[in-house]
Amino acid sequence: MSLKYTNPVYPEYFADPFVWKHEDVFYAIGTGVVEAHSDLHHVSALTRDGDPGVFLILRSENLTSWSPICSALATLAPEYGDAYWAPEIAFSNGAFYLYYSVGRGDKAHHIRVAQSASPEGPYRDMGFRVTDPFRCPFAIDASPFQDDDGQWYLFYARDILDGDRVGTAVFVDRLHDMTRLEGQERLVVRAQHNWQRFMADRIMYGGVYDWHTIEGPCVRKRNGRYYCLFSAGRWENESYGVDYAVAENVMGPYRCDTQDSGARLLRTVPGKVLGPGHNSMIQGPDGSTDYIVYHAWDRMMSARRMCIDPIEWTAEGPTCKGPTS
Repeated sequence: MSLKYTNPVYPEYFADPFVWKHEDVFYAIGTGVVEAHSDLHHVSALTRDGDPGVFLILRSENLTSWSPICSALATLAPEYGDAYWAPEIAFSNGAFYLYYSVGRGDKAHHIRVAQSASPEGPYRDMGFRVTDPFRCPFAIDASPFQDDDGQWYLFYARDILDGDRVGTAVFVDRLHDMTRLEGQERLVVRAQHNWQRFMADRIMYGGVYDWHTIEGPCVRKRNGRYYCLFSAGRWENESYGVDYAVAENVMGPYRCDTQDSGARLLRTVPGKVLGPGHNSMIQGPDGSTDYIVYHAWDRMMSARRMCIDPIEWTAEGPTCKGPTS
């Protein structure tokens, strides 16, 4: 049964949307305008315990109509940073784990984890750096994935300065437990094309680079294959879109047949939808149709808002008729 909806499905700023289902209720969590712009003095999210918090949680019965609940996480001490990005949730052994990054602007981000007994929170930071900011100074977009045998893995984006097309790439590592990586990370996908360029002559790490970006991983296993959906390009313009890589093993190697012309799964529709990306994936209320959940700019680029569209699976991989408006 097809859902009837109009994109965006939530009218307010809601970037990097992650959607999950628990006990027949859909929940969403994302990066708000305040977290994205590193200004915690004018928080518009609902409050809890006197702290305005970050990462608004939404609730829905049908995947199309969403209501805000509250902010998920209390802010950390100022020395950790003032930019909070890209939350995702994993449910394991009766607890909910919130993975997120914190840092300063577009630099010095590391991944952390918080825990709650309820999908609606409150989530309490567990005091662990999942990625080491001294070894890996910029790591974002953590996406936990559980394989059929119960083992958890963490996909994430981090900067690399070696090889062709320097920039941000997607990696995977096995989780020793829900707070620690094993330290055996593998490259999943890095930039291959000009449309994946974030900025020319970008000053980073004491050098000047033609900087490329691959980020926002989301993994789905289907018919024995692992599909890692990712976003590429610059999130602030029409180059941004969603593509995918595929592997026979969760740790890779991943094959990525991206094209010079742009992203294969979601891309800008001039005059209607700009820069669709940073997706999650969820099975719809019918129990069979997969939906890609992503953010996209409106025509005036005033906000990134949450959108959904059905995914169709073919022998070649996922396809989508979106982004629709």
